[in-house]
Amino acid sequence: MRLSIHSKVFLTLLLACMVVLAGSHAFVQWSFQRGLVEFADAREQERIARVIERLVDIHQRESSWRALIEDRRLWFYALNGRHDPWREPRPERPERGPSWMREAGSDPRAWPPQRWLDRLRQHERPAPLELRLMLLDAQGDILYGRSELLVDSRRYPVEVDGRRIGELALLPGSPVPESAELRFRSTLGDRLWIIALAMLLLAAALAYPLSSRLVRPVRDFQDVARRLAAGDFSARVPAHGGDELARLGQDINALAAALERNEQARRRWAADISHELRTPIALLRAELEALQDGVRPFDRAALDALHGDILRLGRLVDDLYELTTTDMGALGYRFAACDVSEILGADVDAFERAFQEAGLTLEFDDALHEPMLIQADAQRLSQLFRNLLGNSRKYTDPGGGLYIRLWREAGRLVIDFQDSAPGVPAEDLSRLFERLYRVEGSRSRNTGGAGLGLAIARNVVEAHGGTIAAEAAPQGGLWIRVTLPVSGKSA
Repeated sequence: MRLSIHSKVFLTLLLACMVVLAGSHAFVQWSFQRGLVEFADAREQERIARVIERLVDIHQRESSWRALIEDRRLWFYALNGRHDPWREPRPERPERGPSWMREAGSDPRAWPPQRWLDRLRQHERPAPLELRLMLLDAQGDILYGRSELLVDSRRYPVEVDGRRIGELALLPGSPVPESAELRFRSTLGDRLWIIALAMLLLAAALAYPLSSRLVRPVRDFQDVARRLAAGDFSARVPAHGGDELARLGQDINALAAALERNEQARRRWAADISHELRTPIALLRAELEALQDGVRPFDRAALDALHGDILRLGRLVDDLYELTTTDMGALGYRFAACDVSEILGADVDAFERAFQEAGLTLEFDDALHEPMLIQADAQRLSQLFRNLLGNSRKYTDPGGGLYIRLWREAGRLVIDFQDSAPGVPAEDLSRLFERLYRVEGSRSRNTGGAGLGLAIARNVVEAHGGTIAAEAAPQGGLWIRVTLPVSGKSA
């Protein structure tokens, strides 16, 4: 049987309450039992003290133990304080009192009586205090008792004015609670069980709504997750407070927002790709239909035009592929120790002739003056540098140039690309790295591109744990700053 989370929380709370109640009940029972034993032991000590007082009184009245030995009723009076021989007439046989007062064996001074002695040895039940006391004189001779029981007994001195006149020996055994104590213990035990049951019912009554309240946010999470799975990325969880559930709700909302942004980006991306592919395909189709209809002659110029359209379409597809591979992250990267200065210098040398032919200057300032190895993908870094170099060569007006500086700052490499006019409007700087974005929407694809180069550059830089940003250059053109961590990324 599968239990809902509501049932699990409810049963967990109820089980915790049961464990606490059971532990509390056991502790109270143990504490009460221990307290009752201590109370009975303390009262037993008081009774022993009174027995000693009566024995001292008898010895002082008779000046010896002779009367106590000859009259067993004085021994009974010393044990329980009944039938004061000096205030009440002494009956020949006691009619009241415990049964052991009416029992006597062949030896009246053998104490306790034989029948009680057997029970005491068999530990059938706790023996009364009177049956566990024995009396010895000052020389240690037994007045009332049994010699074989003296070994394990506890001794209490009987003294008169600091002079020892005898000893009272106590046999080991637990104190016997009186009937009132037994009734109190029984009543208290029953009431404790009733209280525990009442507390358990109260805990169940409180645990059910509490578990419902705890589970309510989880149900909201479940509902939002189902809506997200169904494609409704506008679903949000009401997250309030600062506990773990509230933070989980905030995380779910952040996930939903990210999915919503990704879905919007996917739709915009699909629309942009469709637009970018539709235009060259439409132009190519128009050229072919014109040739088919005889509007344009099928000659070398027509073939060259068709070939140019195919090349531009191929470049767009290649750019899309490059953007996809850079989006794949580590799947498209192979990190190893490489020297950024060497890679950038080689790319600058490769573009130097192209810049000269375009009437542009190309200057590279390597401020490191020594090799700097980082963990990076050399091929991807070269792709990044060539992309930025190609953009500057393509969009910089003749007579201008590009200034590149490589330097180190605070544990990172900084690479600045600063070209001359024309510049980029300030409102377009933050969007330069978006996919398919061009500063001039109507720019011809013969001179411009598909708007994917800087998006690819951003993917390469972020894959290396760096940053890329654009701002206006002092020379009047565009300033691209690339930062790479010196520690790099591991392969």
